[in-house]
Amino acid sequence: MNLDRLDLNLFLVFRTIYSEGNLTRAARRLHLSQPALSHALARLREHLDDPLFVRQGHSMVPTPLARSLIEPVRQALQLLEQGLQQGSQFDPAHAQRNFRVALRPVLESTVLPRVMQRLSCLAPQVSLQALAPARQELAAELAAGRIDLALDVDLPLPEDILRQRVGTDTLVVVAAGGCLPAPPGLQQYLQAQHVAVSSRQSGPTVEDMALQRRNLQRRIALRCQHYFAACEVVAASNLLLTMPHSYAQVVARTLALDIQPLPLELPPLALYLYWHRHLDADPANRWLRELMLSQWKDGAADPG
Repeated sequence: MNLDRLDLNLFLVFRTIYSEGNLTRAARRLHLSQPALSHALARLREHLDDPLFVRQGHSMVPTPLARSLIEPVRQALQLLEQGLQQGSQFDPAHAQRNFRVALRPVLESTVLPRVMQRLSCLAPQVSLQALAPARQELAAELAAGRIDLALDVDLPLPEDILRQRVGTDTLVVVAAGGCLPAPPGLQQYLQAQHVAVSSRQSGPTVEDMALQRRNLQRRIALRCQHYFAACEVVAASNLLLTMPHSYAQVVARTLALDIQPLPLELPPLALYLYWHRHLDADPANRWLRELMLSQWKDGAADPG
């Protein structure tokens, strides 16, 4: 049988007739006229090439084929009803779900610990997968449903990608412990040698662009991809590193680092949640957004 040509509502009629054993009661339960119910049954009989029910007095007695079909039909309809119910509401305490969230590696250490702590309390059967797609692929990944939510800086994304500002971070200067006893001045900053962190192979960083606007340039001794590796280099050298304050505080728990203000006037780094428009009203996605937003509402993830 080709299911593409079969009205699946006919199985709802089949289940109801089987349960009621009577066409009049089945029609009343389905809010259909008896002729409409009889027409639906005739269509299903034609598709299955079987009478399905045989009239005996006032009752409709199922045929052997109907008896063999009833349990698979009941299970299939139950699964469909459960799926539709889950689509209209989300119960985190009982949900079994894996969410995929796009995060820059630098945000994993500042965001994931508290998120997972709350997940274990509020949604013990919900899991999280942190991904780091290329930023030029982020919109397509959200649109395709391969990512449920993204957390990143301000990005130029299409209109069908919705956003909400969640918090800010600031850039600071990090050096080996004891190397920066006081906040560095701009000249001291420019005369030092630096580690630059970027996932791109070339091009200026945010702090380099700020210096270029003032016709200034710093000396970069090392360019690498990850802040933790850069912090390990800085902790064992006299190099300086410019990095987000929130992650600097995390790394300073394990490495001997001094954290000082950046001697440049830069606006705070704004962080945004991103999701696709088709998930805006989705209860599960909305719950996850609220969970992520709570990290900043209570000040837990905002270095201020």
